[in-house]
Amino acid sequence: MIEHIVLLKFSSETTEVQKQELIRRTLQLKNVIPGIVDIQQGYNFSNRSQGFEIGLTVRFEDKASLENYGPHPEHQAVFSYLKEIGLVDSIIVDFEI
Repeated sequence: MIEHIVLLKFSSETTEVQKQELIRRTLQLKNVIPGIVDIQQGYNFSNRSQGFEIGLTVRFEDKASLENYGPHPEHQAVFSYLKEIGLVDSIIVDFEI
């Protein structure tokens, strides 16, 4: 099994409504992309976040599922939305569990 962790930092112009829409769209990926076992996303509440506001974890069946996730059209649509609403930076970590 693979754990995929993403931390997101946004522009000061990015609205709460846009962030909520991002979370809604992201959580829907479980219903359309094969190989996703679990997906969670939410707002950071820690003061240790270095400006990263939203965290995402996606658990995949295997490495092949992770590899298929990146180029999947539905994932690409969410990524395009991220850029559109003001993504400034991200950190991504993948590891086997």
